[in-house]
Amino acid sequence: MIADVSSLNSTETSGTTGQRGGRTRSMTDMSTISSSIGSLIKLLPTGTVFMFQFLNPAVTNSGDCRTSNKCLCAILLVVCGFFCAFASFTDSYTGTDKQRHYGIVTTKGLWPSPASISIDLSEYRLRGRDFVHAALSLFLFALLGLLDINTVHCFYPAFESTQKRLLEVLPPAIGVVVSGVFMMYPNIRHGIGYPLSTDSTDTTPKSNDSAPPPQNPNESA
Repeated sequence: MIADVSSLNSTETSGTTGQRGGRTRSMTDMSTISSSIGSLIKLLPTGTVFMFQFLNPAVTNSGDCRTSNKCLCAILLVVCGFFCAFASFTDSYTGTDKQRHYGIVTTKGLWPSPASISIDLSEYRLRGRDFVHAALSLFLFALLGLLDINTVHCFYPAFESTQKRLLEVLPPAIGVVVSGVFMMYPNIRHGIGYPLSTDSTDTTPKSNDSAPPPQNPNESA
């Protein structure tokens, strides 16, 4: 009787260990797939990607989803996807007050536009490539979000095993295509969520430094 109990316990232990080992291998495979698109994350708004990676484990219960978790995860994907696309229609400039100002790209320039008396905001107007960048950003985030290990375990747990080869090939192939498109249509904007650098049009903050100071009419008199 004691031998039977011992054999039963060993069988259960080996079964549990096998399940854990399979789950660990699956997590390793998904981590490898995620690392292959890591270089594409820099093409997305940093804040939005960070928010998704921070909140996704919580809303999906680390992949152990119920109906409420699936709804929350879907909402998170939609909201983050919207902000990824929306960020392509934003830009920033350094105003005459030496502060960084953000605005929405329009057909005439940026809106709103405080402290921009001497800045030609028409250079920031809406262009066709903004729609290309928005579509690519949305596509890249969809790839990142739908291949996240928690999202996979939540919505389609069988997908990681049946489509493993596709997942290993898809991100690098898409990365090559997207990188080529971004080389053809470079993103010169510095909108919401993107790293700060010089103004996208290199307009007035530099020209103000090189322009001669205005003369006072009283001094010339």
